[in-house]
Amino acid sequence: QVQLAESGGGLVPPGGSLRLSCAASGTIFSIGIMRWYRQALGKQRELAAFITSGGSAGYTDSVKGRFSISRDNAKNMVYLQMNSLKPEDTAVYYCNADLSLSSDYRYRGYWGQGTQVTVSS
Repeated sequence: QVQLAESGGGLVPPGGSLRLSCAASGTIFSIGIMRWYRQALGKQRELAAFITSGGSAGYTDSVKGRFSISRDNAKNMVYLQMNSLKPEDTAVYYCNADLSLSSDYRYRGYWGQGTQVTVSS
């Protein structure tokens, strides 16, 4: 059974930092793009950052210069380092990844359950 599991969320004061982790487990042949989405209460889910298998990354404008996405292909992990956090970063953060379960390289998107990040004094 394939699953994505996030960890590292919590309560942090404005200006603080958190590091989110996401582990992909199960019988996985290949991992394509890995992403972090976030969804604030009452708002639509938005893409915060993504990283390709080759390490190319992209960010939504509101987190550029503050967030950094990275991955460890050997461990099937993706990370999101969040610095200079603001109250508007408060949201549930979801890991998403394109996974291929066999050598046919047919990728399908999988989601984690999400982890709450609250930025408040």
